[in-house]
Amino acid sequence: MTRAGDGAALTWNVARLLADDPGASREYEVADVTIPLDEGLELARPIGGHVRLRRTNRGILADAQLTAALRTECSRCLRPTEVPVEIAIEEEYLPALDLATGRPLSTEAEPEVARLTDHHELELGPLVRDELLLAEPIAPVCRPDCPGLCVVCGLPLDEGVHDHEVDDVDPRLEALRAFKPDDTPD
Repeated sequence: MTRAGDGAALTWNVARLLADDPGASREYEVADVTIPLDEGLELARPIGGHVRLRRTNRGILADAQLTAALRTECSRCLRPTEVPVEIAIEEEYLPALDLATGRPLSTEAEPEVARLTDHHELELGPLVRDELLLAEPIAPVCRPDCPGLCVVCGLPLDEGVHDHEVDDVDPRLEALRAFKPDDTPD
């Protein structure tokens, strides 16, 4: 089981797996892993899950099912809240160095493909960080029926009584006070 306090727990040396025949695999449990995130984004619960690394004819296929939670703020009532996140990763990593000679391999044909480090390590941390950034909701809510904040006093609508009189109406909207919806169906 992999346990650590940083992204190093999401790094595996795969030199032995690269020496195996295609189809060989290794499986790892991930628990209590935290990684640094961009400013304004914070883990509420550590990363956990399962990672399977399989030898392909070209490199290593990483297949990961991970869970975590992001600490954020409800977009309606501004209370702190947690957003659970499930991450599914399937990415092939190609070697950067030839395993037998140690010489660098050309990356010109596929410059955008994920690569192993010069020490034959598969670093899943950067990809997990990217997935967490993409999973951050645009407008998170603490619960689906969150009523939000009172427009008069600014307190959450589900706390206390909010029977305020609204005297300061924008003059451009004054005509709407007399509006009565028509009850006749179209």
